[in-house]
Amino acid sequence: MKKFAVIGLGKFGFHVARALYEDGHEVVAIDLDRARVQAVAPHCSQAIVLDAGDRDSLEALGLESMDSVIVSTGQRISTSILICLHLNEMGVAGILAKALDEDHEKILKKVGATETVHPEKDMAQRVARGLSRPNIIDFIPLAEGYELVEVAAPSGFVGKSLKEINLRAKYHLHVIAVKEIVPENFVLAPHADFVIKDSDILVMLGLSQDINKIKML
Repeated sequence: MKKFAVIGLGKFGFHVARALYEDGHEVVAIDLDRARVQAVAPHCSQAIVLDAGDRDSLEALGLESMDSVIVSTGQRISTSILICLHLNEMGVAGILAKALDEDHEKILKKVGATETVHPEKDMAQRVARGLSRPNIIDFIPLAEGYELVEVAAPSGFVGKSLKEINLRAKYHLHVIAVKEIVPENFVLAPHADFVIKDSDILVMLGLSQDINKIKML
């Protein structure tokens, strides 16, 4: 079991706190709004009404013992920056902060955030990719144009082995796993002689431009 603190209990913060708690972790939820704190109380280990922008109040919580602190203060950009600065100076090892735009992200990282997220931007990308590449079920953008994607087996792959398809040579893509639906199974690092079925989902790693090439297959 890990220990987390979530500061800011808007929609994003609320659902992060709830999901972490449901996964069996210890979660401390913090917000200045009493109604939000009361709403999240059944879905966390401890819910606290507190002004996290106040250094003394924040230090009293002992958050330096947390595995990670999630900062999600909505549109209050200056508040999130100040909180990240305090957490960093307090010695919190993992600080994940919600960024509203790229400039906000840069500042958050300079004051101590170890990781940032853009919920609206990330969801928009997922929706757009789902519409433009209908055979791609899900994707995770990685550094330097790479993506990790789940792809429904293209019709041109069905009945062929990975060796026959030769994705690495033809498309510079790597199949790192296969989700078999019928029967349900997960094959990590499948062998070259693995034959693809029409119900399989391929988990692939590669450049976005190369992944785009297989959507027509």
